[in-house]
Amino acid sequence: MAVFVCPKCGRREALDTRLPHCPCGALWELDSDIPKYDPALIDQAEWSQFRYRAFMALDDDVSWRSVSLGEGMTPVVQLEKGVMAKVDYMMPTLSFKDRGAAALMAHCKAIGVDKVVQDSSGNAGNAVAAYAAKAGIACEIFVPEGTSPKKIDMIRAHGAKCTVVPGSRDHCADVCRAKVEEEGCYYASHVYNPLFYEGTKTYIYEVFEQLGRIPENLIIPVGNGTLFLGAVKALEHLLASGCIDRFPQIWAIQSEKCDPLYQASIQNGKSPAPVKPEPTLAEGIAIGKPMRGEKILELSEKWNIRFVLAPEDQILAARGELAKKGYYVEHTTAANYAVLREIRRKYGVEEDFLITLCGAGLKSDH
Repeated sequence: MAVFVCPKCGRREALDTRLPHCPCGALWELDSDIPKYDPALIDQAEWSQFRYRAFMALDDDVSWRSVSLGEGMTPVVQLEKGVMAKVDYMMPTLSFKDRGAAALMAHCKAIGVDKVVQDSSGNAGNAVAAYAAKAGIACEIFVPEGTSPKKIDMIRAHGAKCTVVPGSRDHCADVCRAKVEEEGCYYASHVYNPLFYEGTKTYIYEVFEQLGRIPENLIIPVGNGTLFLGAVKALEHLLASGCIDRFPQIWAIQSEKCDPLYQASIQNGKSPAPVKPEPTLAEGIAIGKPMRGEKILELSEKWNIRFVLAPEDQILAARGELAKKGYYVEHTTAANYAVLREIRRKYGVEEDFLITLCGAGLKSDH
C-alpha cells in the first residue's frame, strides 16, 4: 500500500488525489511498503523496466501493460578504461525520461485521469506526451523558448499541444503551474509527482542485475534531480536489502552557468543558493530553482555526494569524443563525460566510473 505524505506537516493523501502538492505548499513524498530486493521477484518474462514492478509503487498490475512502450533494459558498455556507460537514450523517445513517464502515466491511467499538463525543457515533455498518447490521455506540454525545435516537433507528433513560453525554464514552470491551480488540470510533473521516481529507480535495478554489482563511482546529472532522486532511492533500497555493503560515490553534475545546488553544497546550505542562470549548452540541467532542492541537498549530505561543475568550454569537445566512439548524444549528456577530467584532476579518482548517456544527439541539433 502506498500513499502520498507531506514531509512538512505530515498530511497523508491517497494516490488518487488530484492535488499536485500538499495544501501547506510542500511537495508530496511517497510512503510505500515494498519488499526487500530479491532477484526471484524480477519478472524474467517481461522485457521492459516493469520486470522490477515488485519494487515499484504501482496502483495495480494492469494499467502499466497498456502504457508501456518497452522502455528500459538499456545496455551497459565499456566506454574506455575505467569508465562504463549506460546507454539510456536507447528508449522510445530517446531519453531516460521514459522511465519516469511510463510509471507516471500508468498511474494516471489507473486512477482515471483524462488530461495532463506538464512543463519541461523538452525530454520529459516528449516522454509524457508519448506515454499519454499510448494511454489515451489528452496532454499539453509547456516548454521555454530556446527548446530544441526537434523536441517540440516530437511532442506535437505524439498529438500533444505544445505551448512555447517566452523567458527562462523556471518562468515556464510558473506559467504551467498557474494553469494547474486555475483549471485543476492533473499536473504530470517529473518534479512534483514522486511516482515519476518509481520509474527512474529502475536505472539502478538494471545496472545491478546487468553487472551483479554497483560501480564505485556514479556520475549523475542534476537539474531538477529526476534521475538523482530515483537512483538514490533505489540504492537505499539495495543497501537496506543487504545487496550492497556500502553506498557508492555519486558525483552530481551541475552546469557552470546554472549551479544552485553546487553553490549550496560549498556553503553548507540546506536550500538551493540563489543564482542567475546564464545560457548553457547543458539545457537539460539548467534549473535555477529546483523545487526538490532541499531534499537533494539533504540526501547529498547523508550519503557524502559531491557536486561537480561541468566545464562549459569542454562540452562540445566531449560530445565530439563520444561521437567518435559511436555514441551521438545531446549536449547535456556530453556534460556528463566532460566532467570526468574534472573529477580525476580535482579528486584523483581514476577507476570504476559509470556515466549515463541520457539523451540522443539528434534531439539537440539546433
